[in-house]
Amino acid sequence: MTKTLLLILFSVCAQLPSVAQDRDFLSADEIDQLRETQEPNARMKLYLKFAHERVALIEKLAAKDKPGRSGLIHDTLEDYGNIIEAIDTVADDALKRGLPINEGVAAVAASEKKLLESLEKIQGMPLSDLPRYQFALTQAIETTQDSIDLSSEDVGKRGAEVAAQERKDKQERDANLSETERAENAKTQAADESKKRKAPTLLKPGEKLPNQ
Repeated sequence: MTKTLLLILFSVCAQLPSVAQDRDFLSADEIDQLRETQEPNARMKLYLKFAHERVALIEKLAAKDKPGRSGLIHDTLEDYGNIIEAIDTVADDALKRGLPINEGVAAVAASEKKLLESLEKIQGMPLSDLPRYQFALTQAIETTQDSIDLSSEDVGKRGAEVAAQERKDKQERDANLSETERAENAKTQAADESKKRKAPTLLKPGEKLPNQ
């Protein structure tokens, strides 16, 4: 087993006793890598790398029946699903900001098809403990397929859909605001607009042009 898979396995094992608590689906090292990777296309590819590592770990665990295997496979499948959802979140956030993601989307579309094939292969294996993580496996497959469908869309169309959903969400949030909150929002927006309209100047406070 590679060093990377061993690190992932150690991370999953360390999290097992705290089932009732929220589990981080990424290792500390992976989080550090993401902090250093802010460009959307590069970040999507990095998440894909993590996804492939999770599936590789599941394949290794599925290859040999050992005590406690089912729990590890279950948690790794859940972590995998969160990683795939994170990829879509990065893409949608980039579209909201008008950033190009064609390169990342193309990588996702090609890579996730291979991931889906691996998961479906695992599902078809005669695993004695499959019922213990069948739901998590089914969820992982469905999440991957949904992400593939999103990546297959025209980027422009997807961007328009994201923008429309953003407007809808804002309208719903505004509808739930109190009168006081609406007044405060209106005041803030008016101040922002005033700043935008105000012409930039190099004059010091109180200083005027010679002809004024």
